[in-house]
Amino acid sequence: MTAHDPRFDPIIDRRGSHCVKWDMMEQLYGVPAEDGLAMWVADMDFRPPACVTQAVQDQLDHGIIGYFGNDTSYRDAIRWWMQERHGWSVDAEAIFTTHGLVNGTALCVDTWTAPGDGVVLFTPVYHAFAKVIKGNDRRVVECEMAFDGTRYTTDFDAWDAVVEREGAKMMILCSPHNPNGRVWTKAELEGFAAFAKRHDLILVSDEIHHDLVYPGQTHIPMANIPGVEDRLVMMTATTKTFNIAGSHSGNVIVHDDKLRAQFAKKMGALGLSPNSFGLFMATAAYSPEGAAWVDDLMVYLDGNRKLFDAGIDAIPGLKSVALEATYLSWVDFDATGMTREEFTNRVEKGARIAVNHGPTFGKGGDSFLRFNIATPRANVEDAVARMQAAFSDLQ
Repeated sequence: MTAHDPRFDPIIDRRGSHCVKWDMMEQLYGVPAEDGLAMWVADMDFRPPACVTQAVQDQLDHGIIGYFGNDTSYRDAIRWWMQERHGWSVDAEAIFTTHGLVNGTALCVDTWTAPGDGVVLFTPVYHAFAKVIKGNDRRVVECEMAFDGTRYTTDFDAWDAVVEREGAKMMILCSPHNPNGRVWTKAELEGFAAFAKRHDLILVSDEIHHDLVYPGQTHIPMANIPGVEDRLVMMTATTKTFNIAGSHSGNVIVHDDKLRAQFAKKMGALGLSPNSFGLFMATAAYSPEGAAWVDDLMVYLDGNRKLFDAGIDAIPGLKSVALEATYLSWVDFDATGMTREEFTNRVEKGARIAVNHGPTFGKGGDSFLRFNIATPRANVEDAVARMQAAFSDLQ
């Protein structure tokens, strides 16, 4: 496989570094730390671009870690990135900074719904959404996506019936989608917008994966779909794009005056203010140097994607759903005829790979496992070889 890159090829040993992805896999999945592969938590095994690490070093060299003031350059960097990379014009005053987007999701749920209210999820979907909905004493309203064995699509007729039956006040859209890697088309986004209006729902669009899009695909921000301005809340972050999840920094972007005032009040009531390191890192990342790094990253991830898909699809009964975005491969084991416990055991005990279990993503996830392929090429090659060995009796 071509497209090797000295920035992404080196295997950096993350064990013993308080890394949840590598240090917790034995405790949580029974995969041995000494020779297991961690392919579960959605962070990358790559260093961020030099401009980001230099921003942190500059603060350490200065030596005083104080409160962050005058965030104009930070807001300007966000605005530049969204306009330059996504064709989306963002007002500076619309930007709020949260402690990551799980925190941002929880704040949205707390701001615009009440205990007992329903929140729509299009499942299978990122498991933290359901966690914070339930943690806030709201109801998860699952609208299962249509799946033809190859690709996920919308099913608004079925979803209308679900919401009419169960009631809801908010919907959370994952765009691009995690875990199936869909990049929603303009027509599909217009459908989601109409669905939100039809049921009078606040539309929270989590677009944290918007920079991680493969060749031939174009991400369209929901903010560029007309007609939902009065109910739209956008969520974005540098953390997934640049592998700086530990900065716990994210943006909730709200252009509607009424919604913005409500969110500002909630942030103020909770006394929330951002981590200064996260702001310095985001400002450095959202730059021409950061953009060039992301472009090279996607070339590398595309090579990983092709290698992983070919290796997994060569195993009878396994199917890796074709990714349009993200580095999170969604593998279907349904055609093996195995129980969930059996194929999961083969992956974790046989192949010694820690992965996310499909049912945690909601309805439609039972026959799936999620694999993180944002790791050096050698690890992907190793994972494919382990999987083929673990399922060798099917070949």
